[in-house]
Amino acid sequence: MQIKTLTALAFASLVSAQTYTDCDPTKKTCPNDKAVGKEIINIDFTKGADSFFKNMVGTTLQYDNKLGAVYTIKKETDAPTVASSRYIFFGQVDVTVRAAFGKGVVTSFVLQSDDLDEIDWEWIGSDTTQVQTNYFSKGCTETYDRGGFSTVANPQNEFHTYTIKWTPTQLDWIIDGAVVRTLKAADAKGCAGFPQTPMQIKLGTWVAGRKDAAQGTIEWAGGITDFSEGPFMGYYQSIKIQDYMGGDGTTGAKDATEYQYGDKSGTWQSIKVLTGTSTTEDIDTKSGSSTATTLSAVPSASSTSGSSSLPIDSTLNNNNSSSSTSDATEATKSGNVVTGGAGKLAMSIASFGAALFAGAMLL
Repeated sequence: MQIKTLTALAFASLVSAQTYTDCDPTKKTCPNDKAVGKEIINIDFTKGADSFFKNMVGTTLQYDNKLGAVYTIKKETDAPTVASSRYIFFGQVDVTVRAAFGKGVVTSFVLQSDDLDEIDWEWIGSDTTQVQTNYFSKGCTETYDRGGFSTVANPQNEFHTYTIKWTPTQLDWIIDGAVVRTLKAADAKGCAGFPQTPMQIKLGTWVAGRKDAAQGTIEWAGGITDFSEGPFMGYYQSIKIQDYMGGDGTTGAKDATEYQYGDKSGTWQSIKVLTGTSTTEDIDTKSGSSTATTLSAVPSASSTSGSSSLPIDSTLNNNNSSSSTSDATEATKSGNVVTGGAGKLAMSIASFGAALFAGAMLL
């Protein structure tokens, strides 16, 4: 396992940041991000689809009454992916998932912002003892020294709950209630800066072990995927989402409806929290401190939020809730090694071809 770890680290340190967004609020005025707000989102995928998430183009999910949402890979171009309709501005997200088996198959749980901040969990289908973590700030890919590995028992055979707990001062990656990695905002500087702007939640499975992938990507993913051993299925059983609305989760706040970039700095202190009365509430900067993926994008077909968008395949969702919806995903590129939540999902979706996409943007 040590050899495997060292080899993977050699290939561009795991996850690559997204480098494309349809509207970067640090460069121009963009639409506000819809907020999760005070509502705690609890979704049990064993009961079916939920309107809080929308299927991206080419995504067809099945739902099992014990295993939850089934993300199936049968061929290279399969990349089932969903994206949340609303954003969190710091918060906690708990996902109970059983990763997909398969050499070259990747399962991903990713948070991404409009100005290219990113937080990731990723599982390689052939690695039965580890999960990978990473983070990015403002899409910076000058260095790839942020990736990490955490031991987990049988992630393809057993369900585990993986958590991202994110505040203005600290980021924790947690497995089954135990913290396995911590990033302090004060220690995250420069290209490896601290993720700090409102984020969307994305869940997916995709193929990195493609014959046309970069060699570094193939080796990172464990090799070329053998589809005669498939289908390969990942299972998302449930998700819980809490939005701290710019705070640390310990203090009361008005219910947020939207998040607005107050300037082009990309700092968390600049984000305005819009309440139900459409007024802005400045974040209390005393509650924390701040130091201040992966392909070329296919043009977006439509956009309803600050981030780049995919057309929603509305025929694929049988919703069991009435949550509001939007459609947004990003794509990224990082040289020879294609890895990372949004970017790797994009790699698979890209091969669907222009005819299927009609110019849609990819994850």
